[in-house]
Amino acid sequence: MPTFEIGEQDFLLDGRPHQVLSGALHYFRVHPDLWADRIRSARLMGLNTIETYVAWNVHAPAPDVFDTSGPRDLGRFLDLVAAEGMHAIVRPGPYICAEWDNGGFPAWLFRLPGVGVRRNEPTYMAAVQRYLEQVLPIVAARQVTRGGPVIAVQVENEYGAYGDDQDYLRALVAINRAQGIDVPLLTCDQADDAMLSRGGLPELHRTATFGSRTPERLEVLRRHQSTGPLMCMEFWCGWFDHWGAHHHTTDPAASAGDLDALLAAGGSVNVYMFHGGTNAGFTNGANDKGVYQPTVTSYDYDAPLAEDGTRTAKYDAFREVLGRYVDLSDDTAPARRPAPTATLDAGRRTVGLWSLVDGLDGWVDAHHVPTHEQVGASSGFVLHRTHVDLPAPAVLAFTEVRDRAQVFLDGRPVGVVDRSERATSLTLPAGTGRLDVLVEDQGRVNYGPRIGEAKGLIGPATLGGRELTGWRVLPLDVDALASSPALAAAPATGPVAGPSFSVWETDLPRADLFVSTRGWGKGVVWVNGTSLGRYWSKGPQTTLYVPAPVVTGRGDRVVVLELLGGAAALELVDAPDLGHTEF
Repeated sequence: MPTFEIGEQDFLLDGRPHQVLSGALHYFRVHPDLWADRIRSARLMGLNTIETYVAWNVHAPAPDVFDTSGPRDLGRFLDLVAAEGMHAIVRPGPYICAEWDNGGFPAWLFRLPGVGVRRNEPTYMAAVQRYLEQVLPIVAARQVTRGGPVIAVQVENEYGAYGDDQDYLRALVAINRAQGIDVPLLTCDQADDAMLSRGGLPELHRTATFGSRTPERLEVLRRHQSTGPLMCMEFWCGWFDHWGAHHHTTDPAASAGDLDALLAAGGSVNVYMFHGGTNAGFTNGANDKGVYQPTVTSYDYDAPLAEDGTRTAKYDAFREVLGRYVDLSDDTAPARRPAPTATLDAGRRTVGLWSLVDGLDGWVDAHHVPTHEQVGASSGFVLHRTHVDLPAPAVLAFTEVRDRAQVFLDGRPVGVVDRSERATSLTLPAGTGRLDVLVEDQGRVNYGPRIGEAKGLIGPATLGGRELTGWRVLPLDVDALASSPALAAAPATGPVAGPSFSVWETDLPRADLFVSTRGWGKGVVWVNGTSLGRYWSKGPQTTLYVPAPVVTGRGDRVVVLELLGGAAALELVDAPDLGHTEF
């Protein structure tokens, strides 16, 4: 069988020096019918390896579930990598960051009494061991030493930026080895002396993450990895976006120059990202370094291969560089062509949210306002309802709102309390009636000390300085509601000031499509039951990507949950719009 080892100076494949030319491609961010196409485009750019994280929460939505079906089929993904004649690097965490919800940790993990985070704590480690015992056999069976594509596995992720528990890292190494992982084990940290020191072990091969100043960063890495090959595990060729900010891009020529410097020095590389994909549904993460910033739906990342699988100027620039080090195929990835356009203005049915919720099961009575976790909601929306009688205006306040609360009195919008604006209160007008607070989890923090924090309303809730009690609470599964018989049977209404669902039954073009959200406020879009993700008029992105496999071309069903009130028509446009750019 083939071998892959770490030599005195190089990676060794079957005993011969081997330069790893890898690209990051997360299977859970790409429609499974498109995996083979994206992998092939990586090979055509000149790469010989695909790297992927494994997101624990993708496979384990509940403690007793481990799902590897359909879009979660890691084994099939790795088999497709092998079929393309490429190798694979797998990074199963348990923590991955990746701008992914909760850094990959399942929300239920933090409901375990006394659980620690990223340290050698018994409750946490027991859950981690169960996870790794389920995922690692999939990887072990596909190692290069068994005729498969996997040449290396990463232990944890950028641990030096978080902690320094070496017993924790050694426990992870032991689990990996016990599950049959015999290829090299790697760590990665930023090219920083303190982080590289804390984040590794003598028995693990250290790699670094950076995107520029290559000679300087390699020198830092060599101080901590005195022998063996130098590798940039995340060569940052772009960046991710937050709602309300600009769309990040990098100059293709400058990024290509840094890549060339790395390869000319003999370094190995993992281009992060080669192809970013999409944070579909409610999978996006968030940052909070004093200000909460949720990540947008598109994870295009200004990568060489765009979100729709078409090549960019950066793809061509990187391909030219890689061609100096490997032989290239005559073929290349496809260029973008204008997507089909259309306006969906006829046959729209609009149904107000309030007409649907009363008939739903799952309401919970609560004396004090509960968090999302306390009512079993791992993501998305929770509706809180009570009754108020106000002879005069009064302030409705919470200890904290995570992350955005829309407030209604008898179905009429009163205002919004938004964590991003550091708001915790608003004033209710005088009156008597039903108070509704619709709370949206806009993405769990994926980096830093706020990983694992509770979502929703952090109480107590007070009105005029006194605690407001007597709540009815509904975890709102909008994915199920968007395709439910209740929505289909509900009577249509005219324009709705508050939250509403709009439904179109139409024949969409069978191709990659881009839904424009210009003129809409904030919400979620589904096509044939598949969530495309969130939109928000704050931008920067104003389109959502519709992968061609989602479309049937006959009787397609488009559903929009609009939270603020939006446009009368929905448009398909010919190209993505991810916002204004800034190098």
